[in-house]
Amino acid sequence: MEATFLQITWFVLFFVLIIGYAVLDGFDLGVGVLSLFNRDDGERRLYVNAIGPVWDGNEVWLLTGGGALFAAFPPVYATVFSGFYLPLMLVLVGLILRAVSMEFRSKVDSLAWRRLWDLGFGIGSLLPALLFGVAVGNILRGLPVGADGEFAGTFLGLLNPFALLCGVLGLVMFLTHGALYMAVKSDGDLRDRMLSMASKAWVGWVVLFIGATLYGFFEANHLFDCTLKNPVFWVLFAAFLGSLLYQPVAVKASRPFVAFVASSLSVATLIGMAATGLFPTLVPSTIDAVHALTIMNASSTERTLTVMLVIAGLGMPLVIGYTAFIYRVFKGKVVLDESSY
Repeated sequence: MEATFLQITWFVLFFVLIIGYAVLDGFDLGVGVLSLFNRDDGERRLYVNAIGPVWDGNEVWLLTGGGALFAAFPPVYATVFSGFYLPLMLVLVGLILRAVSMEFRSKVDSLAWRRLWDLGFGIGSLLPALLFGVAVGNILRGLPVGADGEFAGTFLGLLNPFALLCGVLGLVMFLTHGALYMAVKSDGDLRDRMLSMASKAWVGWVVLFIGATLYGFFEANHLFDCTLKNPVFWVLFAAFLGSLLYQPVAVKASRPFVAFVASSLSVATLIGMAATGLFPTLVPSTIDAVHALTIMNASSTERTLTVMLVIAGLGMPLVIGYTAFIYRVFKGKVVLDESSY
């Protein structure tokens, strides 16, 4: 069975939404995790307010991605969300805790109160940053999907070494991304420390990426069956390698914004390479390859995909325009006032 134009289009659009979320909310999560390492009350306030105007808009990409998966590939949505039920609940708890912590932090003039909610802000960022990577690692490795298309595994089975390695890789990647964003939004000593943190986290990113790739040759070798012959993969790999290697150059030159753009491109192309390795599969099966959920056997009808494409064509420019407008309004360094968190 050959994939249709609409099925391929929605495969690409779904991963575009995931890339948008990873690039935008990725630095939010990284900033939150970084706040756990800072004990200065004033600087922690800067962390919160650096992402305060944009974090909720960034999460729209995740919601849209989930909605697109539900409408375009409903069997995949059902299998993944049932299999990842507990991890996704933990992600949801983390995202709620992060939002509540930002809103409640300054409601009481008490250092102990602020420290409590700062801890919630950090943990609420750490959980999604780690668990998203674990989820991606499991998808790349494959899930125990039976002939009925249902998840036949357990929660402990999701905590396999390859998935945990991908989880740590995702966490370190977001730490690097978040440190560069904070360097863009801050001045003085904090800016210098964020650049130093980004350099250290970048080393971890490189080492973990190499480790996950080598491990993937043995644990998820199906990803490389046709990928190395695909010119799209090599274009993405060249962009990934170039942007990843340029980050420390920009950091050393004290150009945090350029380094942040390079980091964004690295995140985007890394996910793009993963998507290229999976195509046309969305959920590989570790039980039997014939049970894998693909864009051909798990898609909605052509009419549904067509209607959705029209809606996406009308809605996506609005989302992108609104996102660009918000970032333009709140560009520049963080300035604290009476309306700040």
